[in-house]
Amino acid sequence: MDIKEKIESVVKKLLDDKKLLEKFEKNPVKVIEELLGVDLPDDLVEKIIDGVKAKISLDKVGDALEALGGLFGKK
Repeated sequence: MDIKEKIESVVKKLLDDKKLLEKFEKNPVKVIEELLGVDLPDDLVEKIIDGVKAKISLDKVGDALEALGGLFGKK
C-alpha cells in the first residue's frame, strides 16, 4: 500500500466535501477507513491521519499566502 498515494486521495476527497471534512475532524479513524474501504492496523491509520492533517494544513497555509499576495497586487 502506497501511503502517500492514499493520503493524496483522502485529502482531495476531504477538501472537496466540507461535511466529510467536519466528520474527519470529529472521528478521523472512522472516516479514513470508510474512504479507503478497508479496516487497517491502528499504526497505519495513524500515519495516514497524520499525513492527511499535515497536507490539509499546508494547503490552507498556501491558500492564505495566495490571498495575502492578492492584497499587495501580486499573484
